[in-house]
Amino acid sequence: MTDQSALKIELLRAAYAAFNVRDIDAALALMTPDVAWPKAFKGGFVRGPEEVRAYWTEQWREINPHVEPVAFHPEDAGQVLVEVHQVVRDLVGAVLADEHVGHRFTLERGLIQAMEVCPLPSSRLGA
Repeated sequence: MTDQSALKIELLRAAYAAFNVRDIDAALALMTPDVAWPKAFKGGFVRGPEEVRAYWTEQWREINPHVEPVAFHPEDAGQVLVEVHQVVRDLVGAVLADEHVGHRFTLERGLIQAMEVCPLPSSRLGA
């Protein structure tokens, strides 16, 4: 793994950790001003840290997601595919979803510029 890949993975680990403890400011500090973020819970995308803040705040009023990175796969285009174990609960603790999904990140100038939810290649499932 290159030093550049290690730095990207460190940044992404910090972003997941901040998300999971609901430290919005720490997570947003890792994003570019024009970040594009999927509204996986509702559909569509938001752009910019303040729209991400509003989306997450709304989301956390309705569900309690926990997203744990399992594996990081640096890709040729400078992107990183992250396999995550995602557990989504309702606000009383019942499990709504428990699955492995892919998150593909585009990083620019050491910050997250975009994230997309994507299927994991079958060769990566269970790896």
